[in-house]
Amino acid sequence: MGCDGGTIPKRHELVKGPRKVEKVDKNAELVARWNYCTLSQEKLRRPIVACELGRLYNKDAVIEFLLDKSADKTPMEAASHIKSIKNVTELNLADNPAWTGDKESIKGDKYDDIQSARFICPVVGLEMNGRHRFCFLRNCGCVFSERALKEIKSEVCHK
Repeated sequence: MGCDGGTIPKRHELVKGPRKVEKVDKNAELVARWNYCTLSQEKLRRPIVACELGRLYNKDAVIEFLLDKSADKTPMEAASHIKSIKNVTELNLADNPAWTGDKESIKGDKYDDIQSARFICPVVGLEMNGRHRFCFLRNCGCVFSERALKEIKSEVCHK
């Protein structure tokens, strides 16, 4: 009826090996970096600011972080280098005309294309979805793809 000595357990049944390390999905990480605020983990909404490390934030989340200096709140690692509002630059982003994200009322039965980006490069037309490098000019906040900056070969804003 079981446990009568008729079964001999093998080693792999008794000894559990080391746990496998979970790998982070690169596409999901890129989508999260380009669609969500680094500080508050909310969806990015205008006005959007960026620090010198290239991280994107909602401007109101940065202001709340700078104003809330209570002793019980420890500084967040994602924004510990931001000391004042002058450390961030407000971005002038070009909207993607092909993006239909928040324009429709959805009930959960719609497929969301995570590779479709909300913003594009105004010069070349590349989508800001994490597959291409983007740069912003600190004096005006205009955002371009790295490919467009190589073509323009100028530090002056094209606008």
